[in-house]
Amino acid sequence: MTPEEIRDLSSEELSTKSAELRSELFNVRVKHATGQLENTAMIGKLRKDIARVETILRAKLGADQ
Repeated sequence: MTPEEIRDLSSEELSTKSAELRSELFNVRVKHATGQLENTAMIGKLRKDIARVETILRAKLGADQ
């Protein structure tokens, strides 16, 4: 997901997206621990996507106050 796509989402959608990404990261970590994950770069990608979403969400919430 690009930062432009993330910025277009509302605060509620960002919260939902963050929860989805965290759940997906958990599943990827479980697959990695059991040796079923082929693309280990997914872990870093998901972590960065979570950071992007959280950063933009925090900026939006700060602007609302």
